[in-house]
Amino acid sequence: QELGISEAEVVDAGTLPNPGFSFGKFRRGEEREIERVFQVNLAKIVFMPMIKDMASRQFRQAQLMVTSRILSLWAQTRKAYYEAVSAKERLRYMRDVKSTARTGAELARRMALIGNITKVQQAREQGFYADSVLSLMLATRQQHAAREKLTRLMGLWGAQTEFELPDRLPDLPDAAEDLPNAERTAMAQRLDLQSAKVNVEQMAKNLGLTKVNRFVNVLEFGYTRETSNEEPRRTGYEIGFEIPIFNWSGAKTRMAESIYMQAVHQAAESAINARSEVREAYMGYRTAYDAARLYRDEIVPTKKRVSEENLYRYNGMIIGIFELIADARAQVAAVDGYIQALRDFWIAKADLEMAMIGKPSLTPMAAAGPLSLIH
Repeated sequence: QELGISEAEVVDAGTLPNPGFSFGKFRRGEEREIERVFQVNLAKIVFMPMIKDMASRQFRQAQLMVTSRILSLWAQTRKAYYEAVSAKERLRYMRDVKSTARTGAELARRMALIGNITKVQQAREQGFYADSVLSLMLATRQQHAAREKLTRLMGLWGAQTEFELPDRLPDLPDAAEDLPNAERTAMAQRLDLQSAKVNVEQMAKNLGLTKVNRFVNVLEFGYTRETSNEEPRRTGYEIGFEIPIFNWSGAKTRMAESIYMQAVHQAAESAINARSEVREAYMGYRTAYDAARLYRDEIVPTKKRVSEENLYRYNGMIIGIFELIADARAQVAAVDGYIQALRDFWIAKADLEMAMIGKPSLTPMAAAGPLSLIH
């Protein structure tokens, strides 16, 4: 609809102005006078090519702005999708944590009844179970909020809101993308910079138009025909314009020059910010990739090996059941940390892709780590 409004202004700018016609009939005693005047705005006709060119530039700028807003919505929706999927995956792991904690708390209660563990050990297991219940409640709320955010961005309602999300995030790529010319590429294709450029060009055209119009502010051409029953018919034409005696439009020209320079500085600011945003987005992307790869290749496999070794030690009655349960908690926490790191990577990738084509809304990288209830 916004493009339709702007396009209508382009069509209107290229349309000839409607002529004016006035008719008057006067009587004074026996004298009767009839006046007919036909007028047309010559100023608009003279400056029509410039006005049409200006409207075309405004339409081009509107196209860039609308496209940029569409891409911004695309980036927001994509990030919300990754948040919703990761929230669903984390919720499943929070259920595992609660199940493990409930088993430990019940076992501790039974062992405390027969005096095999102290009250402190029982209280520690019961406290961990209470923390796991709270964490599950928070994860449920986060999953619901992330899904509703995605629903709003996709504009769904009614039965459409029953869409299905995958159970897990996409796998981490084998290698991160290398973008040595990221800044140069962004400078050539970012829509906000193109819009700023069009705005500067438009301001330059406006300034030229202002300097011409400072001498011709009003210009109308009229054809007049008067008929009277007392005098011969009078025909002719009239041209009226404003004489710049008191106001030479100097302030108007200075204002146009200031507006133009303001647009130039704003365009320069946009270019500087765009370079910085691309660098920040790429650094966030690489950092998020390295963190997720560290979880995938080091942290999670190490926790798994420790868990397997402790299972052998438990079977050999070297360690007790509570040590084995604590190790299971640590392994679940490591997997949860990897889910968060993987989510941050895909969000950072969406931010980087948006930074290459338009103004991004950069998301700070979350500090992915073990669950606080494990410590």
